[in-house]
Amino acid sequence: MFKHFVRLQWKSFFRSSSFGKSLGMKLVMGFFALYMLVSLLVSGGGMYFILKKAFPDVDPLIIVSRYMVYWILAELFLRYFMQKLPVLDVKPLLTIPVKKSSITHYILARSGISFYNVLSLFFFLPFAVVLLFNGYPATKVIPWLAALIGIVLSINYINFIINKNDKALIAIGGLLIGLYALDYFSIFPVRHTVGNLFYALYQYPVLAIVPILVAMGTYYIDYNYLRDKLFLDTSLKTKTKLAETSDLAWTKRFGDIAPFMQLDLKLIWRNKRTKVQAFMSLAMVFYGLIFYGMDTYGATSTIYVFVGIFMTGMFLSNFGQFIPAWDSEYYSMMMSQNIPLRKYLESKVVLISVSIVVMFLLSIPYVYFGWRALAINAACAIYNFGVNIPVILYFGSFNKKRIDLTKSALGNTQGMSATQFLVLLPLMVVPCILYFVLKTFVSFEVAIGVLSTFGIIGLAFRNQLMHLVTEAYRKKKYGMIAGFKEKNS
Repeated sequence: MFKHFVRLQWKSFFRSSSFGKSLGMKLVMGFFALYMLVSLLVSGGGMYFILKKAFPDVDPLIIVSRYMVYWILAELFLRYFMQKLPVLDVKPLLTIPVKKSSITHYILARSGISFYNVLSLFFFLPFAVVLLFNGYPATKVIPWLAALIGIVLSINYINFIINKNDKALIAIGGLLIGLYALDYFSIFPVRHTVGNLFYALYQYPVLAIVPILVAMGTYYIDYNYLRDKLFLDTSLKTKTKLAETSDLAWTKRFGDIAPFMQLDLKLIWRNKRTKVQAFMSLAMVFYGLIFYGMDTYGATSTIYVFVGIFMTGMFLSNFGQFIPAWDSEYYSMMMSQNIPLRKYLESKVVLISVSIVVMFLLSIPYVYFGWRALAINAACAIYNFGVNIPVILYFGSFNKKRIDLTKSALGNTQGMSATQFLVLLPLMVVPCILYFVLKTFVSFEVAIGVLSTFGIIGLAFRNQLMHLVTEAYRKKKYGMIAGFKEKNS
């Protein structure tokens, strides 16, 4: 029966009407997946030697064990957004004599061999091989690796339970940040305490049975849950949901663009994909810690400009690059009404501008790393205001691919095209090159001043720039409408 299910899924994949259209994107995603696997393979194989050189007096396995709790929580957090649960069109199967248990086992088995499970193994497997070559006993390393496989499978099946549960997402994210804060500020030694527990999986191989039993338990829970849902009338029920309404009266102070802002805010809050983009934008305020906490870069490194543009403009990039595709469901209706196109675009400008202000205010604590960090973030925010907002709106006029907001969030390539890759050049690359040249041949202060000046000039000519952007949208209006009507785009 499993073989038959695999054959059905294979035919469904190749017979899909969107297969040819999305083949190019699948090839690009496949290339990045292969690159990621090779990177993890190399990282896993070299991690032992890196840790041995950095901490010669500490067992590398102990250091890896100390960070496992963060790995588990981070993977749960990321899988919530990125991992698509395996889908099998079961309605036709429920009318023929196929055991529900077989269908359920197939769904869970497919999930067990997902790409996200392979990612972790591509890191830990070469690490375990290096341990064996460096004299670690196989009687301990192999059970330790088996325990990690059990942990990976447990994470996979727990994702079934917490998926589509925003409260679980907030709890995991809060726990991850809370544990890191306790350890970072030396309130409680989280890494050492929890690390000893994970290291015990190596010291006492018999404990490897615990993660395996947890994986089996989560599998059993998922099996019972899914099997109880396999009824034909369940799929026929109309899903009802209590509508949450808000008048958003505070937006009325923005005048004529207030109705459009209200639509955007409701769209962001009520749909998972847009809500994920908003949460990701807020989470990116911690992105700078990855670079500012390193001694590798100097105080005025060009990488900080990239970080500043990225942090203060994350929502600009995430939300702005898909304008107006977010409204593809009703874009033709909007364009048939007496709605000023300029006001529609200005509402997007205000919304993105507010996000830049919020992200800059959240980035102010980076002044802890020096006044230059604050200066770079301020200059990047101004550059985003004056230059990147008109740029990303203009590139939005090339969007003709429909977005179904009912689909999953990350990992969803709907609406993606070459435009999303090309827009990265003026958004990220140009300011970094400009800063690097001026900083290298003139001075840091001049480089920061020029970035800020470009942003101020963009703000001064905002009216003229918005006129050009509006005309671009008007010229491509009917092409967008036609593109948004293609549901397999």
